[in-house]
This record gives sequence, structure tokens and C-alpha cells, in this order.
Amino acid sequence: MAVCARLCGVGQSRRCRRRQRSNQQDQGSDSDMDEEEGERIEGQGKGDEGSCGGPERVVATAGPSDACEYGSGHVNRGSCRDRTSTGPPHPQSLSELPPELLVEIFSLLPGIVLPNVALVCKKFRQILNTETIWRRRCMAEFGMGEDLRKLEAGGASSQDLYVKRVNPRVKSGRFMKLLPDYEHMDYRDVYAHLLHPYRHILGLWQPDIGPYGGLLNVVVDGLFIIGWMYLPPHDPRVEDPMRRRPLFRIHLWESKKATVECMYGHKGPHKGDIQTVKKDEFSTKCNQTDHHRMPGGRQEEFRTWLEEEWGRTLEEIFHEHMQELILMKFIYTSQYDNCLTYRRIYLPPAMPSDLLQPGLFKGTYGSHGLEIVMLSFHGPSARATKLTGDPNVPAGQLTLDVDLSRPVVLPDLDQQRNIEELSRLILGIHEVVQREEEQQANDTSDTVRCAAEGVCGDASVANALELDHGACSDSCQSGPSSSSSNNPTESQPFVLPLGVMARNEVYPRTCRKCFYGTGLIAGHGFTSPERTPGLFVLFDEDRFGFIWLELKSFSLYSRLTDHLPHAHAPCMERFEAMLRNMQSWTS
Repeated sequence: MAVCARLCGVGQSRRCRRRQRSNQQDQGSDSDMDEEEGERIEGQGKGDEGSCGGPERVVATAGPSDACEYGSGHVNRGSCRDRTSTGPPHPQSLSELPPELLVEIFSLLPGIVLPNVALVCKKFRQILNTETIWRRRCMAEFGMGEDLRKLEAGGASSQDLYVKRVNPRVKSGRFMKLLPDYEHMDYRDVYAHLLHPYRHILGLWQPDIGPYGGLLNVVVDGLFIIGWMYLPPHDPRVEDPMRRRPLFRIHLWESKKATVECMYGHKGPHKGDIQTVKKDEFSTKCNQTDHHRMPGGRQEEFRTWLEEEWGRTLEEIFHEHMQELILMKFIYTSQYDNCLTYRRIYLPPAMPSDLLQPGLFKGTYGSHGLEIVMLSFHGPSARATKLTGDPNVPAGQLTLDVDLSRPVVLPDLDQQRNIEELSRLILGIHEVVQREEEQQANDTSDTVRCAAEGVCGDASVANALELDHGACSDSCQSGPSSSSSNNPTESQPFVLPLGVMARNEVYPRTCRKCFYGTGLIAGHGFTSPERTPGLFVLFDEDRFGFIWLELKSFSLYSRLTDHLPHAHAPCMERFEAMLRNMQSWTS
């Protein structure tokens, strides 16, 4: 009763006051009121079917007396006072509001608290059976469509929805439906048994597949929760959209129990399992790995995998080194059988000072094909972290580190075509950066040594640091970085130097700004990693490039424009912690 009083308002509820007046009224009044409320809620539920139950509906059902009673601004106050003697009494608690207003109120509450609201009183419990409330919660919290009966199974083809069962005694075939009949389900069941239990796996994830990594997007897709794995286009060009392949899906059966199905292999959906390992980590398991096998054995599986991954046969790939890389990836990835562990990935938060909108980009990496990187900004630097990798530089590593405090002014087009001229520019800045890092390390060690010996005063240390800072400032001003006053919106001509290898990509002929940066290179197996100098080229909001001077190659990056719900980091601290963890996975 105390809970009811707290939720319904100050004072006792109408039902409580009715018990006090039980000696003066007929004993059947309670049952009469319950039947009256039940009829009103039932009528409300029938009226909600097929409609969104928005504010327009409340206005349509409310009469003039209701507008007067609840203080509508369209009714004269004097007329309201005239009706107080004959109209209904002003509600004294939340439970006395009409059901349609309670539906509006409850629709604004998070779905996770609604079961507690149902425990307050019988009227609330009856109102919370209204489909409108749960439809709005599914739409607001998970982006589900407006009409459950009209939703199509996104991510499931017709052959996945139906399977042909042939009776050998009858020549004609019969199709049997593989999915349940959703006519007998409602939004409350979908929310309670599907969306809410699996809400923690929605968003972006990186699978633990050794150096290759990957990008998985778990979304509410129609009547399913589907895990989509991103794959590069068959003829990889950065402007082409990424392909998607479902790895698993979750949906409800008539028993109102969520079912997990593995989508890997070529025999259709089959039994699977999902387990939450810990916060921001879950794992998938296939319970019928025989569905992944093919009659022709590993050779047929490899040919099928090659056509799906690359859209061609091994004979059509003439580069011998690329053939070795492709065969190595098949052998490594096929051993998992879709039994994988996934770790959460956040999109970087955007700041007003960012050079461009951070996010995910597709980049060219020579014979390794297209790889996905995450561009983020950290003060005076921009960093690109690999989400998909290769045996040389695995996923999770910092592939590009750009110093935004060191812009580069490109020379004339004739000199830009000369790789030696461009190298002279970049290597000059690289030497300055190395001297500054060495000087800073020496200053730090000297300060620590002096403090330990107690022979250096604060004034002498400050003077030494000031002299070193002045020396660094002079050396920096002599380089190309003195041009930081250029307007970042102005375009300048750009052309790749002769001798720099690039894929058959159409890159812009103008750029906005260029900066000094370093790229990570390594031998096979991530051996002897080192950061090599290069040039970061910003073309526009959705494209940038990087010239690897030591490799004499060019990588072009294009933004991944897919809609990625449930993926943004709650704060910069959580995002940076995620980056540190990602690098520790592959180090």
C-alpha cells in the first residue's frame, strides 16, 4: 500500500478510500469498478491495434469535460469553474487518470521498469498489457518497425524461410515453413524474450581471428537480431560498399523462447549458441559443425570460399605472393568453424576541433587488399587503428600516426612528381622530430638524475628546459611546418610522385591539407616492426591518403558510410581504454 501511495501521489488511493467507506456503500462496488476499468482498458487495447496511439488519439477520445478537467488551454477557465459542481472530481492521484493518459505516460518509461510499475495495482497491470506501450518501447530503444505483423525478415532469403520437403510417394513437392507464425506474437513478447535479454550484444564487435580481426555489426533487423560480418567487395575499390554476410541470428519461436542459429556454411541455418563471457565480450558456438562441411572435401570448400571472398578462382589470381596470402588466410580462418570470441568496439567521439569527422574507413594495403581502419583524434595527433589486419601488421595495431602540428606545404606539380623532392621534405621534418624526442628524453633523464642527487635547483632545471625549448623552436621554424597559417578549406593541386605504386584507384587531383606522419611496417608474423615516415593527405571529409616513402606506395582511404546504431562511445575515456585493450589483444 505504501508503494501504491508513493507512485499514485500524496494521500491514499481511490481504492483505499473506498475501503474506508465500505460500511456506507454497497459491497459490490469494488467488483463493479474493476469490471468497468477492464472494459475501458480492453476497449483501449482494441483501439490501439493498427495505430500508433499518439497524442492525436488522446485528443480524439477526450471530451470537453476532460479538457476542462485536465486544464486544457483551449477552454475558458470560467466555464471550468461552472462545471466543478456537476462534473467529475479533479483526480487526486495517478491511478485516477483515464487509461489513455496512463498509456501515454507509461509509453515514456524505459521498458525495464515497466514490470515494477505493474506490481503497484491491478489497474496498472491491466494497462501495461496494452500493445501500444510495448510497441513504442521497441521502436524507441531498439529501432524496430511500427507494425510487427507487416515486418519482413530482413537478412533472411526466401530459401532460408522455407525449405522444400519432397515426399517420394508424391511427385509434387511441398514447402514447409522454417520460421514461426508471428501473428500470435505481440510486442511485449518480443521485448521481454528477445530484445531485452540480448540488448548487451547490439553494436560493433571485433572477432578474435588472430591477425585478421574483422568487423561485426549486431543489429535488430526486422524480426531478428542478426550479426553481420563486413567483407571487402570482390573487385576491391575503396569507393565500393562493403559486403555483409550473416554469421548468426536470433529470433522467437511460438514458445516465446529465443533461438540462436548459426548462419555459417552452405546448408542453411542450424543450431547455435551465444554466451556472454564478461562485460563487452561474448562468444558464439555452432552446435552442428557438420553443416559447414561440403561433399568435395577441403578443396571444394576452398573453391567456394574463394569465390565468396574474392569473386574469382585461384587461377585468375596471377600474383604468386597473393595466392600464398589467400591460401594462408583460408587455412587459418576455417579452423574456427564460427566458434569465435568478440570484443566490443566503440566509434570515436567527435570534437569541434577535429580535422574531419572521425569514424571507420576502408583503405588499400597492396596485395593484402582492402582493410578497415578507425580514424580518431587525440589532441595534436590523428591515429588510424586497424580493425582488420594481415600477417604483417595485425588487427588492433596503430597503422598511421599523424602529427597535426606539422603541416606540409606541397611544392609545384613538377616537383611533386619527383619522389626525391618529396622525400627530402618529409625526411627533413622526420629528423627534426627525432632530435626533439631525443632531447626530451635527455632532459627527462637529467631532471630525474639531478633530483636524485639533489645538486640541481629548480631555477637551473627551468633555465635548461627553456633553452632546449628555444632551440627546438628555431629548428622547427626552419622547416615546412612554418606554413600552419594556410586556410584549411583552400584546395591545392596534388599528384602522386613518379615511382610510387598505387592500386587502380581514382584519387582526387586536389587536396585540402598535408601533414607529416608515420606508418607502421613489419615483416611476416609482425617481426621487426618500425614506424616509417610518410605524408598524410586530406582530400575531403570522406577521403584521405598516405604516401609510404620507404615502401614507395600509396594507400587511399574512403569512409564507411553504413548506419551503425548502438556503436558510439559514451565518453572519450571509454574509447581510449578500448583502444588500449585492442592493441593488447594482438601485441
